Amino acid sequence: MPELRASDADREQVAEVLREAVAEGRLDMDEFGERLEATYKARTYGELEPITRDLPAPGVAAPAPAVSMVKRPPAAGDWASRIVGDAGPSAPAQWGVAVMSGFERKGHWTAPRRFNSVAFWGGCVIDLREANFAAGEVVVNCFAIMGGVNVIVPPGVEVVVRGIGIMGGFDHGQEGVPGEPGAPRVVVTGFAFWGGVGIERKVSRAERHRLKEARRAARRGELNPRRD
Repeated sequence: MPELRASDADREQVAEVLREAVAEGRLDMDEFGERLEATYKARTYGELEPITRDLPAPGVAAPAPAVSMVKRPPAAGDWASRIVGDAGPSAPAQWGVAVMSGFERKGHWTAPRRFNSVAFWGGCVIDLREANFAAGEVVVNCFAIMGGVNVIVPPGVEVVVRGIGIMGGFDHGQEGVPGEPGAPRVVVTGFAFWGGVGIERKVSRAERHRLKEARRAARRGELNPRRD
């Protein structure tokens, strides 16, 4: 019931929904900060419920029953149509090299079964958010030597990290998130020596715009409720 007092555990559950939303790009940092502040100031379920009303997060407990009934939308694009195949496993590997410079692969492209990237005193960005995939599992092989490689994957994709860092960093933060049915698996391998390999999970710009418009529409509905 909305008038019941919320507990610290209830507020923390809502805060976790917000943290997941900002990690997926559904909220920007300003919105996240505003909602988080409102969460910890909330005293009742009725005050907590609107904070996550427009966020698709399954499994949310009593503070946001409306959210718990909303199914998470599929990741941008139909997975079956995005796994397009290639010339076969013997097809030559593709490379991205940044030597005292930068390399970026993004937008609509086909990620091969194995993509090798080398950053030597430079930076590489491999953005898979709008990419097609040559197979259900693709390998991104990263070598960061006094440089950096950043791999960006869309929500719904499973990430497996097999790389190591030697006086450098290899990000394992996106492991353990289950993939959606039919979604590809991205295996990130290689090593970082005096450099770093980072992995981010973000929605595409088009999907972020769509979600922002949906939030605005929901807010307009809250400000102008239908009157019988």
